[in-house]
Amino acid sequence: MPYQNEFVLFWEHVKESVEKGQFAKLTMAKTIGKPNLRNIFVRPVYSDNDFKVLLKLRYRSRDTEDKEDELTLDEAFVVLKSHLKKHFSTVLLFSTAKDVTFKVNKKGIGSITENLPTFSEVIQAERDE
Repeated sequence: MPYQNEFVLFWEHVKESVEKGQFAKLTMAKTIGKPNLRNIFVRPVYSDNDFKVLLKLRYRSRDTEDKEDELTLDEAFVVLKSHLKKHFSTVLLFSTAKDVTFKVNKKGIGSITENLPTFSEVIQAERDE
């Protein structure tokens, strides 16, 4: 599938932003169809000796409670990849250096575009209690 190779290239931008301490947020958007899952958000959790992300699944239905998990970057990659082309067609990386957008079109072809950064600083994730 053509989009998967392009998504791996997109993920290199994500890893680079983490390594440079510029990763602000990642969002999966543009749902395909009408799934109960509305968005997936990934926020940074920096610490002295490692980096994790807080992955939040936000649902449309008020009957379904949003879910949060603290994951490694590799674990987040697996989760996001499993939702691509199934529930979402767009993934947006927000870093303090640039915004990078990954899109999958209806033919299954992936594309990457870069824009000026939306965020000027990194804000740590906080768990909803």
